[in-house]
Amino acid sequence: MTVRGGLRALERLASRLPDGAELYRLRPDGRVLRADRTGARELGPQDPESGLLRFIDDRQWAHYFIGDAATSPERPSNATYKLGLVAPHSAFTPHAHGGEHLVLALGPASCGLYDTRRRQVVEVRLAPGTLIRIPELMPHSFGNRSGERLAILAANTGYGIDHEDYAITAEAADRRGEAELAAALREVTAAQRPGTVTLRERLALRLRRAAAALEEGR
Repeated sequence: MTVRGGLRALERLASRLPDGAELYRLRPDGRVLRADRTGARELGPQDPESGLLRFIDDRQWAHYFIGDAATSPERPSNATYKLGLVAPHSAFTPHAHGGEHLVLALGPASCGLYDTRRRQVVEVRLAPGTLIRIPELMPHSFGNRSGERLAILAANTGYGIDHEDYAITAEAADRRGEAELAAALREVTAAQRPGTVTLRERLALRLRRAAAALEEGR
């Protein structure tokens, strides 16, 4: 089903919702549709009313569900939960979070993690529907292996993206005098490879799209 058809289907469902309730459709192609009883639209940087925030790097975007960019231990909401939109064939600048981090990949993704005990970078390929849990201050980078936008769901304990401890890069670690963390982050940078999508994964994506079209057309 086309995006326009998906919007119409979602709008029909949302028209029955109470005020304040919303529906989101996370499509296999990485596009996100959002609806409430007033209407439906695609959530993306092309819509100035989406309220998307820059997500660590240019071309990456975040939409908060719980908490906001100013969440911090001094202004707590316990955790933040947000939708991320990751540009095709791209990866975030390697960083470490001041709190625990959970990411659910809704498309082909990859994650480079620094193993402090073994002093090496571990590359993990993530299939759609895989959730990865990353401990506090573990250097890592998340990448999109596909040629389409990747939607992710991310939860962080304690920090919004405006806080200085939300995403500590190698340069930030240097400024803070955290030489060991900076060195580990540079190793992640050197090893960073978003990767590609296999033939099997491309076939699986076509099947998911067909299933989504059938579901949206009910």
